[in-house]
Amino acid sequence: MSQKSGLRQIPVVVLAGFLGSGKTTLLNHLLHHSGGSRIGAVVNDFGDIEIDAMAVAGALGDSTVSLGNGCLCCAVDASELDLYLDRLAQPAAGIDVIVIEASGLAEPQELVRMVLASEQPRVVYGGLVEVVDAVEFDATRALHPELDRHLALADLVVVNKTDRAEDSERVLGLVRALADRAAVVPAVHGRVDPEFLFDCRPAEERIGQLSFDDLHRHEHGPDDPAHTHLHTGYESVSFRSGTPLDPRRLLDFLDSRPEGLYRIKGYVDFGAADPRNRYAVHAVGRFLRFYPEPWTARDERLTQLVLIGSGIDTDALLKELEACADGAPHADERGMWGVLRYVQDRQPDEERDEAAEAPESPGRLEG
Repeated sequence: MSQKSGLRQIPVVVLAGFLGSGKTTLLNHLLHHSGGSRIGAVVNDFGDIEIDAMAVAGALGDSTVSLGNGCLCCAVDASELDLYLDRLAQPAAGIDVIVIEASGLAEPQELVRMVLASEQPRVVYGGLVEVVDAVEFDATRALHPELDRHLALADLVVVNKTDRAEDSERVLGLVRALADRAAVVPAVHGRVDPEFLFDCRPAEERIGQLSFDDLHRHEHGPDDPAHTHLHTGYESVSFRSGTPLDPRRLLDFLDSRPEGLYRIKGYVDFGAADPRNRYAVHAVGRFLRFYPEPWTARDERLTQLVLIGSGIDTDALLKELEACADGAPHADERGMWGVLRYVQDRQPDEERDEAAEAPESPGRLEG
């Protein structure tokens, strides 16, 4: 995770989509399958939330609720968003990721602006996820022409209810054409792997409260079909290199990554280009962010990346990454400029000014 003024920063993911698309279903799924992470959820209406484990997790308060996996749900007005981010980001809350569920008629671009302009130093923007209803896609698009613009802004698009659509492949193809290189993931009942949105903390690290994951393990057992891992149907490839990577070559790779590659995470050693830091990388669809972290004496200086996708050529991806290696002892003084564009280490006023000037492309690669 990134550091800013010595603080641990929590990614804030914006979850948008028109009424009935399945945002709340997807959020409930994330709450129940958080991968050991504690999720803070900011939503517009408590009445839309139906969490199966509510009876064992705790009682609903007037404005907040503490669930069994540490989730907090806040009824929020957009003008008070920063106050809720501040509450969720307090170290005592122990939150790993915050998901903002927009109302069905919200303007995603404005929510993204608000997150980028937040003066809360403990949070960092984590990308825009747009949920669309495959069954009602044509009708929704006719009623809300702005959907095309929302898709063009998204970093990850979840095409929900593909099991009920008459021609889901046609809808998926159309969404991919409109989504401007964002990752497009088909889903049923909002079931997407949380790793597509954020890094999951191993359940073994959780001490104290039972999480929803723990409850499911006790209830069903590890071999129960209900516990099937969501990575089924997706490929994962790991890359490891003891030779530092050239920053220019890596950015070229990221800029040309294939359509089915949904998620990239890990750490990069840029060697002589920045001998003091390793760079945590977080990419969802076309959203990209690097987080410099000082090397410690205990760290083995390696690049370690995990790539997750569907229909990807893993051998080809590995070869492309291997071609990014550069063992030169001297650095190109301008080589890191491209990487630094995706490092959020500026002061809030600077970030707010940039957000106002270019709201459409926070932390994205430009194609």
